[in-house]
Amino acid sequence: MSSTDEPTLRPGGVATLAGRPVARIGFGAMQLPGPGVLGPPRSRENALAVLRRAVELGANHIDTAQFYGPDVANELIHAALHPYPDDLVLVSKVGADRDSSGTWIAAQRPEDLRAGVEANLRSLDVERVDVMNLRLHARGADDDGSHVDLDSQLAEMVALRDEGKVGAVGISSVTIDQLRQALRVGLACVQNEYSVLDRSGEPMLELCAEHDIAWVPYFPLGSAFPGMPKVTESPAVIAAAAELGATPAQVGLAWLLAHDPRILLIPGTSSLDHLIENMATADVHLGAETIAVLDGLAAFNR
Repeated sequence: MSSTDEPTLRPGGVATLAGRPVARIGFGAMQLPGPGVLGPPRSRENALAVLRRAVELGANHIDTAQFYGPDVANELIHAALHPYPDDLVLVSKVGADRDSSGTWIAAQRPEDLRAGVEANLRSLDVERVDVMNLRLHARGADDDGSHVDLDSQLAEMVALRDEGKVGAVGISSVTIDQLRQALRVGLACVQNEYSVLDRSGEPMLELCAEHDIAWVPYFPLGSAFPGMPKVTESPAVIAAAAELGATPAQVGLAWLLAHDPRILLIPGTSSLDHLIENMATADVHLGAETIAVLDGLAAFNR
């Protein structure tokens, strides 16, 4: 598709990310590698087909990371989609890595962030990544001394942006104080946990709205960890889905689209059927009464 062509389909409508128009329903690549986000996918052919179908269905915002696999998700994106459509917005992240056991570890020194950006450029085969998210880590009791203050991390991200290696800077897994600190560098997006059942991030969403920053929730259907609340298991969500002839997952995603126009979705899957279901969320329209019921499912502190 040339840059002058009008998009024929933009699921969920269109919003802006780093000054670029994107469909509000994009695609997250985290589930494309093997179990535990480690190693190659069970079926490479299927993973490539999912990526190509996502773009065919109108997704032009793909979220990835070099440490997904590691070194797997980006390679699949390149194999499936390069040369990339002119309107495709690629978003990656730095600030984390995997050790030999697959444990997620911090990689937040300025040299780590730079190395992460360079690795993304190589694997995606681009001169610039459209948006690069800085993924933060909580400083715990087991901190090994590698913690880097946020100002130093942001300064390196700005330097990479100034050099043209990063089109825009985003931030992920932040507190509201960290978000306020990061606002000064000019943010394209914020990625934090958020769903109809977990609205603890509502004050940050409101702050993003004030500054016209995209809000990109992860765990949009609730936590993937065992024992944690899942949107698809909520009786109110299940009832709404039955009434609408939709799936509970579609209702959970549709609530996010209805809740704020700056919310961009990046549901991930390695299944073609689930991909089609997720993209069809654009056709699920929640009435005012249903939205009111769903709004009441989670309390949050301001």
